[in-house]
Amino acid sequence: MRTWVAPGRVNIIGEHTDYNEGYVLPIALPLVVRCTAAGRTDGRVRVGSRQRPGEPVLVAVSELTAQRARVPGWSRYPLGVVAEFARRGVRIPGVDLELDGAVPIGAGLSSSAALSCAVAVALRDLFAPGSTDRELIDVARAAENDYVGAPTGLLDQSAAILCTAGHALLLDVRGFIADATAARGVAHEQIPFDLARFGLELLVIDTGQPHELVDGHYAERRDQCAAAAAALGVTALRDVASAADADRIADDVLRRRARHVVTENARVLAVAEKLRDGLDPREIGPILTEGHASLRDDFEVSTPALDVAVDAALAAGAHGARMVGGGFGGSVIALVDRERTEVVVESARRRFTDAGLPDPRTFVVVPAAGAHRID
Repeated sequence: MRTWVAPGRVNIIGEHTDYNEGYVLPIALPLVVRCTAAGRTDGRVRVGSRQRPGEPVLVAVSELTAQRARVPGWSRYPLGVVAEFARRGVRIPGVDLELDGAVPIGAGLSSSAALSCAVAVALRDLFAPGSTDRELIDVARAAENDYVGAPTGLLDQSAAILCTAGHALLLDVRGFIADATAARGVAHEQIPFDLARFGLELLVIDTGQPHELVDGHYAERRDQCAAAAAALGVTALRDVASAADADRIADDVLRRRARHVVTENARVLAVAEKLRDGLDPREIGPILTEGHASLRDDFEVSTPALDVAVDAALAAGAHGARMVGGGFGGSVIALVDRERTEVVVESARRRFTDAGLPDPRTFVVVPAAGAHRID
């Protein structure tokens, strides 16, 4: 058996822009999901997980679609990847999959995409060696959208596959979708992201309040964005030139949803430009904080715990802080001076205690590599 890994991610900036055909700027995390895999010859898929002790799930490849509603929810991610490869004509005579994840579940760090992509790269190497990175991203997203029922965009899977160590990934989602050569660099760019050189660290504050993309809130935001685009007569909110144009929408909720997406796309490009030019990353701090305010007020996906984490980080001297992920729980990132990291951590713990919340989990992250085989 061999082992493959795929990372979680944090998005430096660019939340809820991917399904609006906009821009995102994630980094891959050193935290990964491991998939140890080997082929079988009996036409069945066996899935086990260290995080889900008990009997492994065993399903015939030919029965994956029919059995979808009967298998445990966690197993639908890896089984969905197998089903999607099979649907695309890849012959899979059977496979053993053993999973072990270090990406916190429900923390807004894309543990599900890390799982799907770890399985996808394993199956590619075992059964479909000609598959491109672009095809792997499509397979993993389709598995989550169609088999699991989580209406994700392209951000998480793209980060898990395309990110490189020491860089943030600037992804033009519309270009990636439209250009068949995008996975070779036409619609994405590796932006240097070396915080250590400037005495900085990127701190993750996990509130411990899990979010779920299949609970309806995420789908509701997608529908609202589509309705906002229709109200403005454009294909997607990517096409709206300015916040002033978004403000022409009569409905207050749709107007605020559109305003977030339009301004968030501008924030992604502004951050990427500063990093590309080699400027001190402290300059992106206020942009990150602006992004949180937009997610909190216009997109309404923050929570009291996320707001407490952001306020605590800023009060302790962070240069910028914002929630990451789909929202309704999860984590915050804070850009901090290295010598102030522990001060920010203590500030977060104290604020959480004062608010009657359990201590948050905190850890520093650096840009890591995308999915790959490790043995």
